[in-house]
Amino acid sequence: MKKIRKAVFPVAGLGTRFLPATKATPKEMLPVVDKPLIQFAVEEAIEAGITEMIFVTGRTKRAIEDHFDKAYELETELALKNKNDLLDMLKSVLPNGVNCIYIRQAEPLGLGHAVGCAASVVDDEPFAVILADDLIDGKPGALKQMVDAAHKYGGSILGVENVPRERTRQYGIVSATKVDERAEKLTAIVEKPAPENAPSTLAVVGRYVLTPKIFDLIANVKAGAVGEIQLTDAISALLAYESVYAYRFAGTRYDCGSKLGYLKASVEFGRRHPEVGAEFTQFLKELDQGRA
Repeated sequence: MKKIRKAVFPVAGLGTRFLPATKATPKEMLPVVDKPLIQFAVEEAIEAGITEMIFVTGRTKRAIEDHFDKAYELETELALKNKNDLLDMLKSVLPNGVNCIYIRQAEPLGLGHAVGCAASVVDDEPFAVILADDLIDGKPGALKQMVDAAHKYGGSILGVENVPRERTRQYGIVSATKVDERAEKLTAIVEKPAPENAPSTLAVVGRYVLTPKIFDLIANVKAGAVGEIQLTDAISALLAYESVYAYRFAGTRYDCGSKLGYLKASVEFGRRHPEVGAEFTQFLKELDQGRA
């Protein structure tokens, strides 16, 4: 497999579960303590060797472009005040040698459509897809683990984890046969099956390494009942052409597309924060004792 150097970030969604906060602010810019979700995702991609960040955006997502752009006025102000630590932190948001490309998705027509929008930029290369809603805390990062697995096994790799059977309606669910401790070879994938119809409880969650063949298949996917083109349908068709693997990454996933998952991530990362972690942990202990 060629070196994987491009990642697609589908960020055109409306974020309705976080209204009114997301009325004017992209959900991907919601901070976990002091870092927006999209930056966690980009840092994970950089760790995996990605140098081309491809953002599939919508009309309300300008803040994402601004976040990864150079902030001349702010950097000048920090330099004049000798706030060098903050200046270095600001410059590290997008390291040298990493490029950002922005593509507009005119209508929110589903994840498959969003990924398909990047076809001309990705071209004939394997690539990653990262959903910033899924914040995955792992060392090494989940995408680095999956890129390594892609080079080991060949073909496409889907990040998966077990979910409660009653929640299979929320995910693409795979049927697979075990290859080793973390990898399984797909035999089928089903989009949001009812619990009684789900082939397993192994759910696809926010990380993909895909071959460029997927673009031809996305182009032939028919829109579903709600008018969306599902990436799951294209992956199902991909099984006829190449091996696809489910990979159980090592790490903790926080579903930051939900309020509860976002709160859990904020608490956990807050407890570990080098500046406020100790005091915040003490506050939580006192809060718990007060309840008792």
